[in-house]
Amino acid sequence: MGWFLCSGNSRKNEKKKNRSDDQIPSSSDEVKATLTLDVKKDSTKEGGADHIAAHTFTFREMAVATKNFRADCLLGEGGFGRVYKGRLESTNQVVAIKQLDRNGLQGNREFLVEVLMLSLLHHPNLVNLIGYCADGDQRLLVYEYMSLGSLEDHLHDLPPDRKRLEWNTRMKIAAGAAKGLEYLHDKASPPVIYRDLKCSNILLDENYHPKLSDFGLAKLGPVGDNTHVSTRVMGTYGYCAPEYAMTGQLTLKSDVYSFGVVLLEIITGRKAIDNSRGGGEHNLVAWACPLFKDRRKFAQMADPLLQGQYPVRGLYQALAVAAMCVQEQPNMRPLIADVVTALTYLAFQKYDPETQPVRTGSSTPRIRREQ
Repeated sequence: MGWFLCSGNSRKNEKKKNRSDDQIPSSSDEVKATLTLDVKKDSTKEGGADHIAAHTFTFREMAVATKNFRADCLLGEGGFGRVYKGRLESTNQVVAIKQLDRNGLQGNREFLVEVLMLSLLHHPNLVNLIGYCADGDQRLLVYEYMSLGSLEDHLHDLPPDRKRLEWNTRMKIAAGAAKGLEYLHDKASPPVIYRDLKCSNILLDENYHPKLSDFGLAKLGPVGDNTHVSTRVMGTYGYCAPEYAMTGQLTLKSDVYSFGVVLLEIITGRKAIDNSRGGGEHNLVAWACPLFKDRRKFAQMADPLLQGQYPVRGLYQALAVAAMCVQEQPNMRPLIADVVTALTYLAFQKYDPETQPVRTGSSTPRIRREQ
């Protein structure tokens, strides 16, 4: 008998109320009115009280900050455009500047959504938007600079000189990312569905404190009697929840699935999709699901870069959380608040390889899935 169910029959014919994507306004004024998010009172405890309007920059200021977008200031690039490290002349602040490709994947609508979302949402685990530039056809976003880059940079294809992530740091990052998602789901009103949770969108500061970034695909979640939002499928292959990929029906549980994939990456060191792997191992969730059923195989799932330095019980519990998040049926997945509770506990249980040597074999206690 296995512990975790990895799949189930989807209810394709079940009729549900929904809010269609074409009901979401697209003009600047309409979106701004719709996105007047009422952050609940307890968000002020999370840093929500310090709401500072995003600053407007000229393109000249952006050029000066990046030394005319010099190649040695380039931090990275993707389908949206390029990200540069810069220094604002007015404040001497080091920042990250994302210059959107005018022919890229992120258009004016996504640019507008990101500016409005990050101007209205504030939390220690969300990246801080300092300002933006909308001169002519130029579209740039200015963020706080996160010195350690993305989580992806520390999990996959590590250069020889890069320090591997130890277990305590991994759990700290997982718990922090979950807290950012919890803020979007439970503190923002209406709730916000992130829709693009992946390792490359989790940024790290010098203390490995994680912050969610890139909100261009974020959507307002269902309200009232609505159970989901119907929208065209966007996101990254390997992270999209199966029901969303098949039907376009987006819910908060779609984000929980994506988080489960990220948590698996943190634990295993594997990529969500890795075509360099043969057999049935190129898809992380498909590879992990059979292993979830046999705890004797859990040690095989730990990232080899951990070199056996992890708490066996902690590994089992982290895998239990990941397994529940990637259930095929959305109603079988936990609420993100419950995920935060579990991962905060794991992050608090500091592992010391000197005093807690790695145990092998199957003599460790069996954890139970809480009802």
